[in-house]
Amino acid sequence: MNSSAYQSWGRYPLARAAYVSKPTWLDEIPRALLRPEPSLAYGLGRSYGDVCLNDRGHIVDMSGLNRVIALDAETGSVRCEAGVSFADLLRVILPKGWFLPVTPGTKFVTVGGAIANDVHGKNHHCAGTFGCHVKAIELLRSDGNLFSCSPKQNPELFSATIGGLGLTGIVLSAEFQLRRISSTFIDVESIPFRGLSEFLALTSVSDAAGFEYTVAWMDCLAPEPRGIFYRGNHTQENDLGVAERICGTGPKVFFPLPGFILNPLTIRCLNGVYYRMKTLGKRQTRVHYDSFFYPLDSIQQWNLIYGKRGFLQYQCVIPEENSSALEQILRRTAESHEGSFLSVIKRFGPQKSPALLSFPRPGITLALDFPFHGAKTLRLFEAFDRIVLDGGGALYPAKDARMGPDVFRASYPDLDRFCRHLDPKFSSGFWRRVGRS
Repeated sequence: MNSSAYQSWGRYPLARAAYVSKPTWLDEIPRALLRPEPSLAYGLGRSYGDVCLNDRGHIVDMSGLNRVIALDAETGSVRCEAGVSFADLLRVILPKGWFLPVTPGTKFVTVGGAIANDVHGKNHHCAGTFGCHVKAIELLRSDGNLFSCSPKQNPELFSATIGGLGLTGIVLSAEFQLRRISSTFIDVESIPFRGLSEFLALTSVSDAAGFEYTVAWMDCLAPEPRGIFYRGNHTQENDLGVAERICGTGPKVFFPLPGFILNPLTIRCLNGVYYRMKTLGKRQTRVHYDSFFYPLDSIQQWNLIYGKRGFLQYQCVIPEENSSALEQILRRTAESHEGSFLSVIKRFGPQKSPALLSFPRPGITLALDFPFHGAKTLRLFEAFDRIVLDGGGALYPAKDARMGPDVFRASYPDLDRFCRHLDPKFSSGFWRRVGRS
């Protein structure tokens, strides 16, 4: 099987597995784990860095294990194999009036990947992470032992596996709780703002008003940071008639674009046009859930926009009392002329995940995408690291391709507890880079 096809969404770093297994039934996995190379489960490759890569190792492609095992349409409890994608799951649960409890910005992730990275979404301030809604996990270790993990059964292994980056074994299946809805539409307000203080004020007002979903896009290259704040709730009217949109039918990027197309000047122009369009447009709208949660999924292979060298994302979280650190990062971004079009900022809530290595914690999270320009981009990120650590913040492994062991350890104080549950035959490019401390 062509192992070069197993890359991350950021397309950096490149990796080539020594061997790829693609089981279609759960009972095939124990034999696959007899391979001599270190193993790692692989979902749909939407992690941006190398947490899903296993260069010269063994990849277990989980995409064939995509069956929904049981769905209680009355209570919203669902059990499925780990290779089920959010896109496939939505097709099953939406007609019955249920929605995902938490979803990231793409539906092309697997349940196993969502658990391994303890993903978060626009509703973290009121719903926490995906791991907060997981009831039970079936975990296979490389020695052949099968563990049922839950908050009451093998609770330490449960906490290590959620957010555990696929390093505690292979998640075979999981049970989790869905969220009841009556409509596939979202009532959304979009509000222009200028500066971090206005963003924080809008967040506070929106949280107090009971908006379930909040997030903001920022223009980091403007003289003063500006953006559009989005807040929304599921429409209360009974309307499940348009439960899904056809995936994969939007425009497609067929090849990496030349590097000169996405430069500081074009990004500045795109940011300006987007800001003006949203400022002049309707402030209140009703949109399909697909457009609200997954706008980038409508562009197939949008990651190729960043060119042959791929892109890096820098996502951090910083305690709100140290939000001046975010202003420093935004200022350094503007001064660097590196440019970031996809810049997202959100407040995380106080909900604590059961995961030992969960990224979200109370504070403000900022995510910036940059075309990869080699050493220049890496130096900028190193400068960001110093700002984040001085501000008591942390970085997100699922979006990382270059942080060092010292930054990782500083970001995750429960790292030593987690390491007690590592499976000795599982590894990844990320772990070999940061696990040396």
